Amino acid sequence: MKNTTEENLLEVNNIEVVYNDIVQVLRGVSLSVPKGSIVALLGTNGAGKTTTLRAVSGLLKPENGAVKEGFIKFNGTETTNLLGTDVVKLGAVMVPEGRRVFKHLTVNENIRVGSITRKDGNQKIREDLELMYRHFPRLSNVTNRMAGYSSGGEQQMIAIARALMAAPKMLMLDEPSLGLAPLLVKEIFENIERINRELETTIFVVEQNAKIALAICDYAYIMESGKIVLEGTSEDLQNNPDVKEFYMGITKGGGRKSFKDVKSYKRRKRWM
Repeated sequence: MKNTTEENLLEVNNIEVVYNDIVQVLRGVSLSVPKGSIVALLGTNGAGKTTTLRAVSGLLKPENGAVKEGFIKFNGTETTNLLGTDVVKLGAVMVPEGRRVFKHLTVNENIRVGSITRKDGNQKIREDLELMYRHFPRLSNVTNRMAGYSSGGEQQMIAIARALMAAPKMLMLDEPSLGLAPLLVKEIFENIERINRELETTIFVVEQNAKIALAICDYAYIMESGKIVLEGTSEDLQNNPDVKEFYMGITKGGGRKSFKDVKSYKRRKRWM
């Protein structure tokens, strides 16, 4: 993304990630997330999107992964080899794929857990807790319910609210649409847009659903086989004929096309 270093809250510079000292997953990945923006990382399952997010979040080590080349900086601090707890303290907080709420805690307890690293006092934490219920009014009706009995959409809202309770400078979301009905996906992404606008929180979202992600983001990167193969503004990518066909399923005739129906899939993509 064409921004100066001073404008970027996150910088990922030419990183290579290896698991178990053998399996290389990322190859020369570079991207940036400017302060105050929404940036999306798009791609199919297995492209390396979640690994990129784990590298940024400091969560590679528990998975026997490591950044072997390149570096990562967040808010001017190099975080390449920091652990996840240290990255959170700097202000970069991730909502993992699959939501992963604490099922035997109530909704309210789940949300409050996110404030554990904060040191700005109980009053501010209480104010932010009330703010979460205003942002996610559905949760105010189930505040004392065990989170494990909440719907998939409610659990995603709980996970996002929990992350926001850490007062992050940047919120990272891993596949927030996964397993949700279309109406709930629309609601979740509308909330993400509001969080960016009203709370002035920078958003970095990893998503397979290119159509919904491009509808709210400012800039996006497309990843395949562990590499960034295309990048551009949301508008540019939405108008790109290859992105339309291969990631949004829109053909020239206005219909939808499956990858399985495109025999020359790789050959026809201009970036391969």
